[in-house]
Amino acid sequence: MTTTSQRLIPPVPVPARADSDVPVIVVGAGPVGLAAAAHLLSYGLTPLVMEAGERVGAAIRDWAHVRTFTPWRYLVDGAAEKLLAPTGWVRPDGDVPPTGGEVVERYLEPLAAALHPHVRTGARVVAVSRLGMDKARSSGREQAPFVVRVRDQDGEVSEITARAVVDASGTWGHPNPLGASGLPARGEEEAVAAGLVVSPLPDVLGRDRERFAGRRTLVVGSGHSAANTLLDLVRLAEEVPGTEVVWAIRRSDAARVYGGGQADQLPARGQLGTDLRAAVRGRGVEQVTGFSTTELRVAADGESVDVVGATPDGEHVIRGVDTVVAATGFRPDLGILGEVRVELDPGLESPVRLAPLIDPAFHSCGSVPPHGHRELAQPEPGLYVVGMKSYGRAPTFLVTTGNEQVRSVAAAIAGDVEAADEVRLVLPETGVCSVDLASGETPAVAVGSAAGLAVVGACCS
Repeated sequence: MTTTSQRLIPPVPVPARADSDVPVIVVGAGPVGLAAAAHLLSYGLTPLVMEAGERVGAAIRDWAHVRTFTPWRYLVDGAAEKLLAPTGWVRPDGDVPPTGGEVVERYLEPLAAALHPHVRTGARVVAVSRLGMDKARSSGREQAPFVVRVRDQDGEVSEITARAVVDASGTWGHPNPLGASGLPARGEEEAVAAGLVVSPLPDVLGRDRERFAGRRTLVVGSGHSAANTLLDLVRLAEEVPGTEVVWAIRRSDAARVYGGGQADQLPARGQLGTDLRAAVRGRGVEQVTGFSTTELRVAADGESVDVVGATPDGEHVIRGVDTVVAATGFRPDLGILGEVRVELDPGLESPVRLAPLIDPAFHSCGSVPPHGHRELAQPEPGLYVVGMKSYGRAPTFLVTTGNEQVRSVAAAIAGDVEAADEVRLVLPETGVCSVDLASGETPAVAVGSAAGLAVVGACCS
């Protein structure tokens, strides 16, 4: 689907052009953050990417074993490809989507090297403000540079002034709780502390095999990350006797989870749903539908947990679980933006102009309208939230969308408003990513958030 933005939105003021040596801080060195740096560099601006992890693509490395749904042609950003071309780098060809590890090794690491010295790792942004003023002060605000507070791996704190800030930090490290009300279920924090609850996309067949082999695992969630984990567990159960797999979802019917099958324009994603349906029908997975988690009861020996939920038929207890995989989606961490002026949708926690365009009650991965700097701009001129984090709690993000977001934002920061306003998107047609918000569950991420690549968890991160 190719679309062009034609909506008329009042112009958003941007800071007066500053010396190009004053950096634009980009928070996060995932696919979208590094693409932002490439676009900024193409305008002669000075990007400075701050990555909290020890290496670029830190979030994606957590699920390096998982194959994404996004072919390389949708994943690689145009400005990044141009920057890499003089090094001899060539975009991988073919329709086979890469794994998370391949995305890091074959794209992000070469791109970070090409961006040197504009990328710093082990640098966690902990706060953003305006130099010399808090967010209550208005006079002279647009002329004051940003101040970005950064903590390194040794705990040392420094401050960097910036002409603009692009927050591409994603949502990967901030999962939704298991509790059905958006709060941790009773006993959930104790179960997490006991090591009985793990994050989405464990490496069931590799690094984490011993944790799951011959044990009883409960997967909670109805997104693609849940499906990936369930299928890996089924494969493990075929190899190791005594391996039990339980799947709990809030929906009363799993049909929507299985997706569009052969109708999906991202074949790998369609196949995932088809394979999961077969596993459930083949009784390799014990399925519990209409289940809303209310309590986790850790056993006296701390070795297992009973998971209690409300169902249409009353209370249901899933007993003797050795590990709970919480594949219940993610939410943004807005803490670093506490001292700047932001305007977010109260439900999705996305930029307020963007929210109606991405609401998963009405849009799938492939139906999100084109959008750019105007929809992403905040009341704080020069501040933009992009990538998976810009979608807040909506799971319908595609990395292709993130690449276009940062192209528009970089043009706006550089003062090229005409280019910034010409927003184009070419997305795969699909309706299988839509999510019923009433269910309370959202898919995990995709390379985008995790990175935003139609990937893993969210629709198409």
